Amino acid sequence: MNSQPKAIVIGAGILGLSMTRALLAKGWSVQVFERYPQAQGASVRNFGMIWPVGQAQGSGYDRAIRSREIWLEMSRKANFFAEQTGSLHLAYSDLEMQIVTEYVAAMQMKKSAFSLSPEETIKKSPAVVKEGLRGSLWTEEEVIVDPREATFKLAQYFQHKEGVEFHWKTVISKIENNSVWSGQKSWSADRVFVCSGADFETLYPEIFREAEITKCKLQMMRLVQQPQDWRIGPPLCAGLSFIHYKGFEVAASLSKLKEVYQKQYPELMEWGIHVMVCQNGIGELTIGDSHEYGLDLSPFDQEHVNKLILNYLKKFATFKDWQIDSSWHGIYPKMTNGDLQFVKEIDEKVLIVNGVGGAGMTLSFGLGEEVVEKFC
Repeated sequence: MNSQPKAIVIGAGILGLSMTRALLAKGWSVQVFERYPQAQGASVRNFGMIWPVGQAQGSGYDRAIRSREIWLEMSRKANFFAEQTGSLHLAYSDLEMQIVTEYVAAMQMKKSAFSLSPEETIKKSPAVVKEGLRGSLWTEEEVIVDPREATFKLAQYFQHKEGVEFHWKTVISKIENNSVWSGQKSWSADRVFVCSGADFETLYPEIFREAEITKCKLQMMRLVQQPQDWRIGPPLCAGLSFIHYKGFEVAASLSKLKEVYQKQYPELMEWGIHVMVCQNGIGELTIGDSHEYGLDLSPFDQEHVNKLILNYLKKFATFKDWQIDSSWHGIYPKMTNGDLQFVKEIDEKVLIVNGVGGAGMTLSFGLGEEVVEKFC
């Protein structure tokens, strides 16, 4: 008899694929169930940034670094674009530059963090707006993938691995003990991992209702491929990103910067907007984003929110072609208690793995390894 342990993974987004990879490495066979013909949720509706700079020092940062290693490894195996670009956070005021100085000082001997002059910054990227530039923060660890390509090719790669079976267009509507059901058809395994984003609300509504979890809606856009293979270099961010990411909370002047932005950019703050841009392998530019939190999120995109994003972006970046190719919104579950994940055992057979928020690309591969190590 085959004694190989068997797992079911619900969800073929990045978290489900990360669990699949970790389980395979531990010698498990895996069946993956996805309700759509391919992943369509938050895993394909993001920047594609693997973003250690956004994580506070400690377990989150360590998980991000491990995830980055796996992304680079998987890009070679599954043949998708991945570039270690680093990142540029641009400063256009003395206070923003003070944040850069404080962050660099706090990160000495811990990670890469360099304060660049305006001249050094412009050498990093031809897209930087020069007028008013005080300097920038440069970090080296960040990696960019195209989430649509990467998620698709990762699934293709695992689908051809021995011991893996994908069930596309298969909605799991019920879980009992170690069995999952889609209509009248069922499958069984030694363990079931629920990695279906906010969809776990339909499988376990009581658990979702009681958890310290909400949902976040973000709006994003993609600009057309830039002409003549023009590249912006690393992803570009500006001051609003300093107050968005926990990684910058080591800067003593951050609270003062927040106060300034509340007065200077009240509408941007109201919509949770911080603006970033990155470029994929074929030259398209992904830009965003806004953040609306709650359980009653509008299904309709707000055009004026997109205009707010574009107007702020033009303060620090300039491109060859500003034509918008597509716009969209994504929704992901977000922990309200500051946790980086929601991992809950329903019983000895079923485990929910969720709640990585807007850092799914940055944290999922590392989280998958940690969960399998602990529970398998």
